[in-house]
Amino acid sequence: MIAESVRFALSGIAANKMRSVLTTLGIVIGISAVITLLAVGAGTSNMIKEQIGRLGTNVLTVNRAVATGGRATGGSATATRTRSTFLTLADQQSLDDPVLAPDIATTAPVVQAQSVTAALGSSTHSIASTLGTTPSYFGITAFSAAAGRVLDDADAGQPVVVLGNSVAVDLAQDVSTLVGQTVSLNSRNFTVVGVLAAKGTSGLNDPDDVAMVPIDTAQGAFTGYTQSLSSIAVQAKSADVMTQAQNEMQQILDARHQVTPDTRDYQVRNQAQVLSTATSTTQTLTILLSAVAGISLLVGGIGVMNIMLVTVTERTREIGIRKAIGATRGNIVLQFLVESLIISVLGGIAGILLGFGASGFQFFGIQPEVQWWTVWLSVAVSAGIGLVFGIYPANKAAKLRPIDALRYE
Repeated sequence: MIAESVRFALSGIAANKMRSVLTTLGIVIGISAVITLLAVGAGTSNMIKEQIGRLGTNVLTVNRAVATGGRATGGSATATRTRSTFLTLADQQSLDDPVLAPDIATTAPVVQAQSVTAALGSSTHSIASTLGTTPSYFGITAFSAAAGRVLDDADAGQPVVVLGNSVAVDLAQDVSTLVGQTVSLNSRNFTVVGVLAAKGTSGLNDPDDVAMVPIDTAQGAFTGYTQSLSSIAVQAKSADVMTQAQNEMQQILDARHQVTPDTRDYQVRNQAQVLSTATSTTQTLTILLSAVAGISLLVGGIGVMNIMLVTVTERTREIGIRKAIGATRGNIVLQFLVESLIISVLGGIAGILLGFGASGFQFFGIQPEVQWWTVWLSVAVSAGIGLVFGIYPANKAAKLRPIDALRYE
């Protein structure tokens, strides 16, 4: 009986090829849109994880907070002003205490110079970020040398520089030839000891557009001799103790700066929290976009039901003849239900193939990643659409009285 129903369904579909193709379009578009959008969402999440991973693992960054003014309450100013003290080398060194901060692996002080231009011969490059730091910074931020080496303890106070890949490419076609050469940074001569391996762009920021010099050298050449730091890079011992490391760090700095959690004069950026927030936002947007794409599936299902109702009307006499020669109500229901199911499943398969094809292209620098569970879900959804939206037309056909169907013109 099932084989006979499939044969009747296929002959009915083949008899109206163009109509059948147009009926499946709604299913094709909906399935392909859902697969593509979910693939883009997965690709975006992977890209975010990769970009944050490039900046170092288990990293916490301490920055000086921007001072805020008092807040008026009941006509009088209240003492809610955030203090505006500086981060210092002493602050950084205090975080290396293994007793007070057992979950912190290492730290590095950072000073940042503004408007630094590198020059070599006739080539120049305006560096986005010129940092003065210590050797531990490279391990914290996962920077490695593609040519030469990174800074070491013997470089303290020396006019040496490690160039980021974007800077090096602008100064020389072969970046390896820069090692040992003298470049000018704001008209001061520095010896290039290394060129960093490329990390790739990260959104609007380019982590490779950087130059790094010893911290005391930066203070003497660019920022002035001061104990003030731009930030402190901190690496926790593992991803599992990020929260504990942050709490230990805040307790130490709160005591040193004599502040409370409400009046802190510094800010902490936790990369694990940044990753979690970014991933959550991406997932929410993906779900919303997929829900919009799902509307086309609903429209496609309605299209299937509409065409099946037309098919029932066109084949009323056929239904009457089949019932007159012994076809049961179940035979008629199965015939039209199988036809609806075949149309929907074929549309689902075509939508899956189209979704795979679309996911092979990059969207705004994002490489989509198709997840196999979305494929099986798409097959199930397309089959479900065929069953749900085919039940009413099939029942309508089965309820026809043979004598009325045979008289139908």
